[in-house]
Amino acid sequence: MSVAAESPSPSLSSLSEDEDFADILDAELELASAADSASPGEPPGSPSDEEEEEEEDLVVELDAVGQGSNKRRRLEEHHQDQGTATRPEEDAIAGSVKDAQIKICPPHPGFFGGLCFRCGKSQDEEDVPGIAFGYIHKVLRLGTSEMDRLRGSEVKNLLRERKLVLILDLDHTLINSTRLHDISSAEMDLGIQSAASKNDPDGSLFTLQGMHMLTKLRPFVRKFLEEASSMFEMYIYTMGDKAYAVEIAKLLDPGNVYFDSKVISNADCTQRHQKGLDVVLGADSVAVILDDTEYVWQKHKENLILMERYHYFAASCRQFGFSNQSLSEMMQDERESDGALATILNVLKRIHTIFFDSVIKRVRQEVLQGCKLVFSRVFPSDCHPQDQIMWKMAEQLGAVCCSEVDPSVTHVVAVHAGTEKARWAAVNKKFLLHPRWIEACNYRWHRQPEEDFPVPGLKEDKGKEKVTEDATCN
Repeated sequence: MSVAAESPSPSLSSLSEDEDFADILDAELELASAADSASPGEPPGSPSDEEEEEEEDLVVELDAVGQGSNKRRRLEEHHQDQGTATRPEEDAIAGSVKDAQIKICPPHPGFFGGLCFRCGKSQDEEDVPGIAFGYIHKVLRLGTSEMDRLRGSEVKNLLRERKLVLILDLDHTLINSTRLHDISSAEMDLGIQSAASKNDPDGSLFTLQGMHMLTKLRPFVRKFLEEASSMFEMYIYTMGDKAYAVEIAKLLDPGNVYFDSKVISNADCTQRHQKGLDVVLGADSVAVILDDTEYVWQKHKENLILMERYHYFAASCRQFGFSNQSLSEMMQDERESDGALATILNVLKRIHTIFFDSVIKRVRQEVLQGCKLVFSRVFPSDCHPQDQIMWKMAEQLGAVCCSEVDPSVTHVVAVHAGTEKARWAAVNKKFLLHPRWIEACNYRWHRQPEEDFPVPGLKEDKGKEKVTEDATCN
C-alpha cells in the first residue's frame, strides 16, 4: 500500500462529529449496512418500539468492550427485568406487548442467561446460531446479525478515534513462562525462583501464586503496550487457560487500562486448536494479529505478523529443541532498544500510518467524484494551472480538471460571470460557481450545494461589453 503526498487536510479526529464522513468510511469497508440496519423483520411503529429502543441501548453497550463491568451490570439488570416481564401474572396489556415482541423473533439478536434479550424467549426452545462471548460475560451469546451490527458500529467508532484492532498472543510473544518443577539446575543455582518471589511491580520476573509457575515479561513490553494503545484497541488472545490468561493480564496491565474484559482464552475458541477473529467484536478488515505460531491462525493468515519467539527459560528452549543455554542461564536478555517488541512497534506505527493515509486519500477522492471542472479567470495569466493549489485541491477531491470546455464538463469555476466560459456554462446549463465551493468541499469533506456559491456579475453584465477569455491560462 503506497502513501501519496497530500496537502494539509483535516484529521479524522477533527471530523468525529461529521456523520457524512463516518458514513463514507463505512462504505469503504462495506460495513454500512451491518452497522446501521435494524434487526430483520422489525416493524416500524410496533407497540414494543420504546422497549426495543431500551434493549438496543443495552446491546450497544457491548460496542465498547473495554467497559466490561458496566455492560455486565446492565445486562444483569436487563435479565432480571426480562424475568419479571415474562411471569404468568402479567396483565393483558403486558401480554400483548410480549406477543408483539415474539413476532419479531426469530432471528434472536442474542441471549443472556438463556433468554433472548429482545423477546425473552428461552434459548432451549430451538437451535440457536451464533457464538458465546464468555470472556465478556459467562452467560452471553450473540447471533450472527447482532455480531455484524456490533462489528460495524465498532469499526465506525475506531475510525473516528483513528484506531485499529490489535490481537496479542501471550506465550513467547509478550512473555515466557515455566513451571517450577521445570526450572533447570543452573537456573536454580542462580536463584531465579527467589528473584521471582519478590514480585516487584516494576520488575519483569514474577511467581504465579497457586499455579506453580514463573513468568518473565519480555523486555520493552510495558512501553510497547503504552504506545500501541494509542493506535489500537487491544485484545489478549491465548490458547492458555482462562485463569492463567487473567493472571498474566494483571501483570501486563495492573491498572486495567489496556485490556479490561478483552482477554480471550482457549475456552472461548470456536474451533479446537485454532484461534479465530469470530470471537472478536472488531472487523477483520481493521485487525492486526501478533503471534509466534502461524498454524493456529489458518483463517486469518493475512492479518498475522509472525513474532520471533521469546525463549527466556531453559524449559522453553528445550521445548523447541534448542540445546544451547537459555537467556536466564546466561543472565542475559533481549535488548529493549532494538529487541523484537521495539522492532514490531515500529512496524505497527507504519501500518497505522499507511492505513489511515490511504483511507483519507480514498475518502477525499469520493467528495467530487464524477465532476469535471474548467477554471475561468481563476489563476494568473502567466502560470501553469496544473501547478496551482486550487487545481490540485480539486483533483485530490476526485474531480477531473481540464483547460477547455466540452460536453463532458459539469462545472465551470470562475470569479466573474462575464467570461466566455462562464457564458458557455449558462447556455449549456452547467454549474457555474465560485472557487470558494472547492474550498468548502475540501474543509467539510462533502460535496456542497452549488447554488450556495454563485459567481458575481451575471446580472450586472447584461447589456455590457463581454469580457474576453485569456486563452493562455484558462
